[in-house]
Amino acid sequence: MQKVLINCFLILALLPGCGNDFPVIENLGGSNYQLTNQNEKEVLFPDFVKGKTVIAGYIFTNCPDICPLTTNNMRLIQERLEKEEVDNVQFVSISFDPGNDTPGVLKKFAEIRNLDLNNWTFLTGDKPVVDKLMKHVGVVAVPGDSTVFPSGKVSYYYIHTDRIQLIDSEGRIRKNYPGSSINIDEIINDIKSL
Repeated sequence: MQKVLINCFLILALLPGCGNDFPVIENLGGSNYQLTNQNEKEVLFPDFVKGKTVIAGYIFTNCPDICPLTTNNMRLIQERLEKEEVDNVQFVSISFDPGNDTPGVLKKFAEIRNLDLNNWTFLTGDKPVVDKLMKHVGVVAVPGDSTVFPSGKVSYYYIHTDRIQLIDSEGRIRKNYPGSSINIDEIINDIKSL
């Protein structure tokens, strides 16, 4: 009988608990970054989303490839969660190009894509604050080549980390995904298991 109890205890000890499949990659709790949303309202990130599961993407609006794919994948995740009636999830897109991505530019970016902003916030801020946040979350964005057209318009790019992050209700980064090629089923299951 004692051997059976020991075996049962060992099996229970090895079973994963709720959310234990996701180690804490980085704790954002206790660090607040003063940013501005698409409506020109100042917010503290991650404090303003405390108590919610967060899907965070890191973008710049002039991006020709990865960022539109990341944004679209976040839209698909948002639609799927709504369809499956999973709530208490907040979407956050943070621009690492605050010199160009003003609140108005971010708002237009969302409007053009017909995004549901009921639980989706776009953020920008002062460059030193944004740079510090990017370092904290492990996102690298390095300015790349730029082109100046005859009209004087400058087209510029960043070489950057392709990332969507799952952040728990305590402000802890629990998992990183490739933003442009994320497996939607995987992140939906991960959100449900947190």
